[in-house]
Amino acid sequence: MKTAHELRPGNVIMLDGNPWVVLKTETTRSGRNAAIVKMKLKNILADTTTETTFKGEDKMEDIILERLDCTYSYFADPMYVFMDSEYNQYDVEAGNLGEAAQYIVDGMEEVCQVTFYEGKAISVELPTSVSREVTYTEPSARGDTSGKVMKPATITGGATLSVADFVKTGDIIEIDTRTHEFKKRV
Repeated sequence: MKTAHELRPGNVIMLDGNPWVVLKTETTRSGRNAAIVKMKLKNILADTTTETTFKGEDKMEDIILERLDCTYSYFADPMYVFMDSEYNQYDVEAGNLGEAAQYIVDGMEEVCQVTFYEGKAISVELPTSVSREVTYTEPSARGDTSGKVMKPATITGGATLSVADFVKTGDIIEIDTRTHEFKKRV
């Protein structure tokens, strides 16, 4: 059993007798009240999505599924194809990737975990950090050195995130895939 606060995108939970894959989580904390977790879920069997809210301490049945280390191979619309160490290929629907799709690029070397439910590949969990090239960012503002200065940047794959002011176009940066935040320049 996991609490709602511990769930991350890619986890699979059992709700009302159906397996649901977590696509997105957003935790809100307020002063007096307990944390509230908003989740976007996709039903594995019926291929439907829903958004729901839980208290942070609500317990969910986390389904233990078969997981396999794989590398990204190619995109065959609408499927992402991953390959294991024995060269077996597994198709994962683009909709099951959620926000992870923005970090999947051709030629990526990071090893992902593909999750299976009853023999079908249903989701992909990325490593906690990935390195990507900054394809575009604004030049730094002169003289703006007070505090932690951030600016928007577009990375390989098309995702946009905030990076430190010293990052330039062409730099390789490390990104935390759980929080979608800039960690450091590589």
